Amino acid sequence: MIEENYYAEFDRKENLAFDSKVVHGALGCDPISGAVSFPIFQSATFRHRDFGISTGYNYSRLLNPTRQELERTMAILEEGVEGYAFTSGQAANMAVFDYLKRGDHCLLCDDLYGGTHRIVEDIFKVNGIEISYVDMGNLDDVRAAMKPNTKMVFLETPTNPMMKVGDIKGIAAISHEHNALFVVDNTFMTPYFQRPLTLGADIVVHSGTKYLCGHNDVVAGIVVIKNEDLKHHFEIQLKSLGSGLGPMDSWLIIRGIKTLSLRMKKHNENAKIVAEWLRKHPKVKKVYYVGFEDHPGYALNLSQASGFGGMISFELDSEESAHKILSKVNMILFAESLGGTETLVTYPITQTHEDVPDDIRRALGINEAFIRISIGIEDPNDIIADLEQALA
Repeated sequence: MIEENYYAEFDRKENLAFDSKVVHGALGCDPISGAVSFPIFQSATFRHRDFGISTGYNYSRLLNPTRQELERTMAILEEGVEGYAFTSGQAANMAVFDYLKRGDHCLLCDDLYGGTHRIVEDIFKVNGIEISYVDMGNLDDVRAAMKPNTKMVFLETPTNPMMKVGDIKGIAAISHEHNALFVVDNTFMTPYFQRPLTLGADIVVHSGTKYLCGHNDVVAGIVVIKNEDLKHHFEIQLKSLGSGLGPMDSWLIIRGIKTLSLRMKKHNENAKIVAEWLRKHPKVKKVYYVGFEDHPGYALNLSQASGFGGMISFELDSEESAHKILSKVNMILFAESLGGTETLVTYPITQTHEDVPDDIRRALGINEAFIRISIGIEDPNDIIADLEQALA
């Protein structure tokens, strides 16, 4: 028996605009105290009023009200049925790939975040999952790569770090023709710009550490599902593996999401300005930015997303120029990760993609002169000035 649970029911606020949904979340304020900032339920366990009577919360590994508020908020924003918050983006991906059984085939985009590549190669492939990669910018290649035992298709769009764009609707249709789950990593775009579930995906995954948090102070992962048939799988993952996000970190992500719309607008504006400047610099050989009209995925991106995000990659004229940027930037920070208020510059060949085999890296274009930059919300002129002095 469950006694009255003030946190059980919530208004999905489907009549609100996205900019309002990020502010008000699921419950938004505390229904008991009226606290405008949703409480941090820093408790491992919860009292039973009597034998057989529960509030619905028993143990925080299973369910915690603060984490639940974050999970429900993400389900609202991604337009799914349920959300799940994990201790990292890697933990979220582990829960997703653990859906696969020995002998199943998983098809992934060829340009893949290095941590995801490591998971599928070093853990799931070793445990009997068949893994293959394809350029998902070409639907014919995707269709040709499908097998009778394909149970999952995994896409990043735009990809990390080459900024390739995949056709979400098209790949969803191919996946479902083969009865395979279609998963989209929406970290770069966030639901502010792109909602894969409405375009046909079955699962959306995020590194919540990035734009959702937005302040480089939490490590987290998010999964949102479209179909209730997947609920049991992810509930068991949290219950049995104990990989659920803690209440304090959940609260910090909730707080970060409140400004998601404002931040994403600024990231988007700044990235366009910086990308155009980079393209004209004599030491820059090539800029990978989805917002260029001559980008191969420009039109496709516009058909499924409302913006281009804050991520840029570029190749310089030499390894020496790349090392100069990494060593000489002042305001810009040489650090891993992305999506925070600060502009971060990253060296994929030794950081995010160090575990990807060298031949694969180089075939994609990730070499010693290749840089990835996450454009922050600073004044774009200051970002440009810092890059200019570092390249002088």
